[in-house]
Amino acid sequence: MLLFFFQATSSPEAFGLEVLDDLGRRVSLPSPAKRIIALYGAYNEILAALGLEDRIVGRTKADRIPPVILSRPVIGTHMRPNIEIVLGVRPDLALQLAGRQEALDAVQQLRREGLPVAVFNPSSFRELFSVIVRIGVLTGEPERARRLIAALRLRLDRVRASFQASERRPSVFFEVRYPNLLGAGRASIVNDIISHAGGRNVIDIRKKLVRMNMEALIGLNPDVYLVQRGSMNQDPSPPSTRPHFQVLRAVKQGRILIVDEQVYSRPGPRCVDAVEELAAFLQSEPF
Repeated sequence: MLLFFFQATSSPEAFGLEVLDDLGRRVSLPSPAKRIIALYGAYNEILAALGLEDRIVGRTKADRIPPVILSRPVIGTHMRPNIEIVLGVRPDLALQLAGRQEALDAVQQLRREGLPVAVFNPSSFRELFSVIVRIGVLTGEPERARRLIAALRLRLDRVRASFQASERRPSVFFEVRYPNLLGAGRASIVNDIISHAGGRNVIDIRKKLVRMNMEALIGLNPDVYLVQRGSMNQDPSPPSTRPHFQVLRAVKQGRILIVDEQVYSRPGPRCVDAVEELAAFLQSEPF
């Protein structure tokens, strides 16, 4: 649900802005946010895609994109931001990802200090576009948000047109972590990426992350095996070298793709890049 309103005043720049975040809380600003802290890196990418990277006044320790933020003060981590440093850079809005309670504890502390915080939790392109709309409202740039969403949808439509005539939807397993194997379930942005690329998530469970064992994976026997590389899966060994993985159809046929965790698992504009990359891979050879 999206709420926004404009208050008639004597000054054209003095208007109020309000949205509902994904926790159902009203986030109200007296004027467009000009000094923003994103406690989750994907929101920096959204701001950059909107052409608003100059409004980012700090970054978490792990964030590097867009490159301009490397000169911004480090305000701690996504899970444990330093409240004093955050407040010290004088933001007028903070953005956070809903998730573990530890991250939400920091949100409560910032709100007690009077800082507006919008918490989002996108797990599909539809929800991602809703986040972009609401960030557009809070920054006073709804038209930029509209144009960005239109451009991203156009790219998704082009990919869909490339496989729409095919009846084949290759089954895909997305490895989140190995060992202690985790796969991406149906409640993740990865599921939407696979679907928009012309594939089918082999895990039919409505969770973001699904614990797997070798027996279950062999039973699923995916056509394609994706391995993410990043903070959750820092140095994954090639599936072809792992015990028992050689029996998988994807390994036998060499249908393995190593992908960037931040592009595939972090809900942001680059997820459309992931769709394009995966669609090209799925269509590179007939199954």
